Amino acid sequence: MVADEAERTERLADELMGLLGTGGQREGVPGLGMAEAYAVAERLRALREARGERPIGRKIGFTNKTIWERYGVDAPMWSYVYDRTVRWAEAGGARVAFAGMPEPRVEPEVVLGIGRAPAPDMDETALLSCVDWVAQGFEIVQSVYPGWRMTGPEAAAAYGLHGALAIGPRRAVGADRAGRAAALRRFTVELRCGSEIRDRGAASNVLGGPVSALRFLVAEIARHPGATPLAAGEIVTTGTLTDAHPAAPGEVWSAAFAGIDLPGFALSLVDAA
Repeated sequence: MVADEAERTERLADELMGLLGTGGQREGVPGLGMAEAYAVAERLRALREARGERPIGRKIGFTNKTIWERYGVDAPMWSYVYDRTVRWAEAGGARVAFAGMPEPRVEPEVVLGIGRAPAPDMDETALLSCVDWVAQGFEIVQSVYPGWRMTGPEAAAAYGLHGALAIGPRRAVGADRAGRAAALRRFTVELRCGSEIRDRGAASNVLGGPVSALRFLVAEIARHPGATPLAAGEIVTTGTLTDAHPAAPGEVWSAAFAGIDLPGFALSLVDAA
């Protein structure tokens, strides 16, 4: 990276760090490519670690090709999730406050718990052997770009759009990995807000299934040498199974899965903690 590019990367990361948690927005970044966007993400990771946040996994964004045209993107991307942005559902569900998140939206996802580090040359059978558990999740995404108008690299640079992640009860992959693999390719989901059905989705929407999305992540990290490899103990949320839906305080969201043993949970949205 030449000096001018390095300076722009640092400046953009600092600007995005200043916006984080404020609800503030900015215009796009002309000419931003994916390599530079991931460099911004690594700089943001360092800044967030310096203030006490701990990265505990990754989020994959734009795996759902059915919404690419709507958001003006043409490829998936990834970013980090942190101990301060992840919530684990308890008996009463999960509660997420999104004060400071500009234009928040809700996404139903499948979350994978990584038991051993995957390698870029692994096929999906081998990748599933690296996964210890599977769970339903809800990601709250945000856009520092007004009206959700952005390019893929702009999204990757801006925290990968990540705001918060709620994770439900975990299910071990277990000994029947072939059965689990089949279920992860074939399940369907119904998204509800209160008692109203808002959307329907399927495993195939996320690059063919959550393990396919994981395969993209591992390969994409390997393509960018400055990125930190995925490690054992991390969590990976594999992308929205439906469109991302605008979120408002007081709403309670749920997702019912068919074709896979993933217990749902209630996600309660509030303005402030």
